[in-house]
Amino acid sequence: MAEAQPQELSERRTFTYRVCAALVSGISKVLFRPTVIGAENIPLNGPVIIAPIHRSNVDFALTLFISKRKVFFMAKDSLFRVPLLGPLITHLGAFPIHRGSADRESMAYSEAVLKQGHALVLFPEGTRKEGPSVAPLHDGAMFVAARTGATIVPVGIGGSDRAMPKGAKLPRPSKIRIVVGAPLNPPSSESRVSRSALSAKSEELRTALENVYHESLRG
Repeated sequence: MAEAQPQELSERRTFTYRVCAALVSGISKVLFRPTVIGAENIPLNGPVIIAPIHRSNVDFALTLFISKRKVFFMAKDSLFRVPLLGPLITHLGAFPIHRGSADRESMAYSEAVLKQGHALVLFPEGTRKEGPSVAPLHDGAMFVAARTGATIVPVGIGGSDRAMPKGAKLPRPSKIRIVVGAPLNPPSSESRVSRSALSAKSEELRTALENVYHESLRG
């Protein structure tokens, strides 16, 4: 895997960041009235993968501010060329992934960001899914965690599929409940982590993710 080197990312909350964060956070609070349970489960230092359920396009906005830390996330490079949106997501912690090499590049960038000691939002299901069940996960998140020593934190988001269902152009007002689960340790081994160990850890994450999602739906 080619070593990606994104720009040196800073956890410093600049004035511009605070303005952009207040804008997105304020709109989210008005539209979704989010309740957050378990935010203290996100470590305040060191590399961490924040691993949310993915049922809606608004999930990103809802996971950017559940921690006191500034978090980082990947976005398609085409979004950075959209007026206003590009500068906004850049200040909020986005870095570009180029169309045509997304899988390999996203893995390499994820590693590089975590090796800088930052918090990264990474959806372990990959694309948006539907329904209350979490299907078996690919081992990508655990592979990155094993290579960087990052802690993994499962996050359930209940109600985002109602707020902006698949195919909707704009979000609609809807109450959302977010449940942050207990952190999981990364796979580890004295030598290279085996595929079976990665798969076992991915299943542990799948179970934890399904549990916090079901809890978030009970609100």
